[in-house]
Amino acid sequence: MSAINDTKSNSAVLHLTGIPGLEDVHLWISIPFCLVYLISIVGNSVILFIIKTDPSLHEPMYIFLSMLAVTDLGLSVTTMPTVLGIFLFKSREISLNACFAQLFFIHSLSYIESSVLLLMAFDRFVAICNPLRYASILTLPKIAKMGLVCVLKAVALIFPLPFLLKRFQFCQANVLSHSYCVHQEIMNLACSDITVNRIYGLSIALLTVGLDSLLICLSYVIILRTVLSITSHMESFRALNTCVTHLSAVLLFYTPMLGLTVIHRFGNSSSHSLQNFLGYVCLLVPPLMNPIVYSVKSKYLRVRIIRMFLK
Repeated sequence: MSAINDTKSNSAVLHLTGIPGLEDVHLWISIPFCLVYLISIVGNSVILFIIKTDPSLHEPMYIFLSMLAVTDLGLSVTTMPTVLGIFLFKSREISLNACFAQLFFIHSLSYIESSVLLLMAFDRFVAICNPLRYASILTLPKIAKMGLVCVLKAVALIFPLPFLLKRFQFCQANVLSHSYCVHQEIMNLACSDITVNRIYGLSIALLTVGLDSLLICLSYVIILRTVLSITSHMESFRALNTCVTHLSAVLLFYTPMLGLTVIHRFGNSSSHSLQNFLGYVCLLVPPLMNPIVYSVKSKYLRVRIIRMFLK
C-alpha cells in the first residue's frame, strides 16, 4: 500500500478496508448491506412521515422518537457511500478532507443519538415518577430546546477534531481497518505526538456517552424503585412495559459501542476481525432495528403503518 510520507497535504489519500480475507466475495456481501441500508432508510422515513402527518402522535414520546429516527437516518446516509462503494465498486480511496468530513458527521450523530436516548429516558422517568406534571414539564417548546442543546453540544465537542487531525504529519501506512473514518484510527496513522488528541477524544467520550449512559442507568434505578412501590402488579407491569422499547434501543446502541471501545483500548492484533465486526454493528444495527422495535411494540405506530401500506 502507498504511504503518506511526512505530508500535511489535504490531497493525500487514505485507503478504507471492507472485510479482510473476503475481498473475492465483496459483491455478494454487498447484498445484505444494501438490504440493511434500504430497510433503515425506509423504516426511519416511514416513522418520521407517520409522526409528522398524524396530530395524535404529536406527544413527547413520539417527538423524541422522531429525533431518534432523524439521527439514525443521518448515520445511514453518512456511512452508506463508503461502505457500499467498497463492496459494490471496490472504491477504497478517500481523500483526507472527505475522511475528516465523514468523521465529523459520524461522531456528531453518534453523540446526538446518545443524548436523544437520555431524553427518552427522562421522558419515561417523568411519565412514571411524576405523571401529574408530565404535560407541564415536557411541553413542545421545552422539547425543542432540549433537542437544540443536544445538537449544539455534539457539534461543539466534535468540531475541533478535524482541525486537531489536520496539524499532523502522516507518515505511516495509510490503511484504515474500517470502511469509514473514525477519529481513533486516523489519529493512530500520525507520526506526530497524539497525546492531545488522545486526551481530548477520551474526555468528550466521557462527557457525552459516558455521562449519558450513567444518567440513563440512574433514571431507571429511580423508575424501578417507583414501580416496585406500586401495590398493583398489573399497574407495575404496564409501567415497566412502556420502557421496554427504550431499553432495547439503549442496549442496541451502547452494547456494541462499549465492546468496540474496550477492543480499541486493550485489543491486540488477533482482535481485528471482532473490531471490524463490531464497527459495522455500531453504525448499522441501531438505525436498522430501532424503527422495527418501535413499530412492533407501539400499537399506534403499528396500526398506522399497516393502514399506510394498505392504502
